Amino acid sequence: MPHRVGVIGGDGIGPEVVAEGLKVIAATGVNLDVVHYDLGGARYLRDGTVLDDATVEQWRQLDALYMGAVGTPEVAPGVIERGLLLKMRFDLDLYINFRPFTAPGHDFVVIRENTEGSYAGEGGTLRRGTSHEIATQGSVNTRYGVERAVRYAFELASSRRKHLTLVHKTNVLTFAGDLWERTFNEVAEDYSDVATAYNHVDAACIYFVEDPARYDVVVTDNLFGDILTDLGGAVSGGIGLAPTANLHPGRVSMFEPVHGSAPDIVGTGLANPVAAVLSGAMMLDHLGESDAAERIRRACEQPETLTGTTSEIGDAIAARLR
Repeated sequence: MPHRVGVIGGDGIGPEVVAEGLKVIAATGVNLDVVHYDLGGARYLRDGTVLDDATVEQWRQLDALYMGAVGTPEVAPGVIERGLLLKMRFDLDLYINFRPFTAPGHDFVVIRENTEGSYAGEGGTLRRGTSHEIATQGSVNTRYGVERAVRYAFELASSRRKHLTLVHKTNVLTFAGDLWERTFNEVAEDYSDVATAYNHVDAACIYFVEDPARYDVVVTDNLFGDILTDLGGAVSGGIGLAPTANLHPGRVSMFEPVHGSAPDIVGTGLANPVAAVLSGAMMLDHLGESDAAERIRRACEQPETLTGTTSEIGDAIAARLR
């Protein structure tokens, strides 16, 4: 039976790189039943649609979602990010953000809690627009949300090199940090085979640059994870090569490249589709097509040898599968 996949090409170069990802998946022989969704900044500018509840209900019946990039300069910051990306994560409870980083000398994964923290939306303003304006932005952390992310990270570490690092700022964020640290230490008791470590987030930023090989699996909260994973991409060849998965294990999950919509290079053939292709490989893992996923990853090794236009790079990766 084909896998039911919703495709959101999005804006800018999003449709271009997703097309190459679908091309490569087709070359593996995996059969997808694809439903396309017109969402993103361009759709919002046309008719005000960002993401409605009816579409989310349709997505619940799918096996996966595959997204390009969304956002256009004409739409105010936050409209698409909160209305589409965060709504998708929250409504589908995509509580794990999974970001792998592989380059010569290191191979590690960051597990970012994806539905709580500073992005949950707690906060507000008083006396807006005056000289006495007050803005608060809270970090929402629940034992349930923290534990399921930490437990997922321990399971992953147990299947890899058996080392897990918690990253937070427990010396300053004494409430949220305490919950994370206590939960981490308590869950660790169930995984005696996994060695553990702790880094303050500022130290982790240094280690990501100077000594990324020290890491196997990293687990952290939503905000710190957002920052660290972009840094991880930068030290692993650039975010143009970085894939990501937004997961609810066992349910519909979403896969996307990390990079933006790059409206300045639309139609030029300059967009590198490798991140989208690798995100497609992560989707295949989720769909139980691990052999095909591994073939794609091997075909994307030595990305510096993949040159040419967007479509030519997609063709070259597909050719390496044969």
